[in-house]
Amino acid sequence: MSLDARLLQESFALVEENAEKVAGHFYALLFLEQPALRDLFPPMMDAQRDGLLGALVTAVRRAQDPQNPTGLAEYLAQLGRDHRTFGVRPPHYEPAGRCLVAAMKRFARPGWTAAMDEAWAAAARFAVGIMVAAAAQAARTSPAYWTGRVVAHRRPDHSLAVLTVEPDQPYPFRPGQYAMIETLRWPRVWRPYSIANAPRPDGLLTFHVRAIDAGWVSSALVHHTRLGDTVRLGPAVGALACDSASMRDVLLVGGGTGIAPLLAVAEDMARWNTGRRVSVYFGARRAEELYALRALEALRERSPWLEIVPCVSNDARYPGERGTLADVLARHGVDRFNWTQHDVLVAGSAAMLRATLARLAELEVPGQQIRTDVAGEQPGASPGLGRQDRQEQAAQAAQSRRMLPSAERPHQRQAALRPALPHGRVAHYQAS
Repeated sequence: MSLDARLLQESFALVEENAEKVAGHFYALLFLEQPALRDLFPPMMDAQRDGLLGALVTAVRRAQDPQNPTGLAEYLAQLGRDHRTFGVRPPHYEPAGRCLVAAMKRFARPGWTAAMDEAWAAAARFAVGIMVAAAAQAARTSPAYWTGRVVAHRRPDHSLAVLTVEPDQPYPFRPGQYAMIETLRWPRVWRPYSIANAPRPDGLLTFHVRAIDAGWVSSALVHHTRLGDTVRLGPAVGALACDSASMRDVLLVGGGTGIAPLLAVAEDMARWNTGRRVSVYFGARRAEELYALRALEALRERSPWLEIVPCVSNDARYPGERGTLADVLARHGVDRFNWTQHDVLVAGSAAMLRATLARLAELEVPGQQIRTDVAGEQPGASPGLGRQDRQEQAAQAAQSRRMLPSAERPHQRQAALRPALPHGRVAHYQAS
């Protein structure tokens, strides 16, 4: 089925200024027509409405992308797999598509036409077909969710927890991926957290969770979870992975709990890497928040190719490298390394991601060599729908920085690179 991408864009533009009202009216219509569906959703619907808006924006954008014709289908397939976790079944989709068209028509500015009705009805049928098929395929090989028992719960500081979870059955994942987590305290509320270890024989999973203001799941995991408690885990997803076929050195940049998936990548590389140098830049606001240094140094002891660079942004007493990760990377990109010759993995808050990607763009690091991840529960995050969208938005913001005239770009490629530190050293640089 071919979609009328132009008509979808034009019609969405008619409702864009009332998008929040569209989302609210959609759920009102859906629950009126299908009252039983209300039990699939969390008590508070703000995040769910945000998720719907994000999904609509992403779908419209991908439908118009001639350079990535399979992008929309891939996105919808992942949504279909994700919705298994929430208990969505094939019969639920048809009324949802009908209510969405009705809600859009209700709030459209003058100019909505019968052709737009049909374009969105066709788009809904297209989306439902892909989502249902993807969910059915996933159901043949994996459960909708796993039940995990908390077997360790460590508190490096008052707002941070390092949890170890034992799944009730083998949990397949790749280093760098994340899982959706639901706690018994907040049924039907799911949030994404990166797995902080590579697959292990005992099957245990480690998660780093920072409690945030108004973070339902993060606060429950940090402050109210005890040994023996159970959580639910959605299937592992995400593409933050090291390309094992590449010959380039690797730059891992983690801000706060963004270090979690990079620990998993580094742990995995310790099993097979021999010739590629790996630089881990781990950033925090204060020195005491560099909670993962011990785990990184344990990896370094058996990995002579691994270098660790801790960075602190808001602590004048810290004797090592000071500044944001973006600033430190820029300095080292001029003084020590040519980051354009590295595969780069970046994980952290949405703000950290935007700043770091913008600086890497200024340093002319090719976008195809960069992979990103947004760490943990973000303020206003939607359950299961928004993580990839936030990554793309940050990447697009950084891409605009690539348009600087060449005379305004740092001349790091022309600068003579200073000798790098020996392999395996923890680099506590004196701030300049």
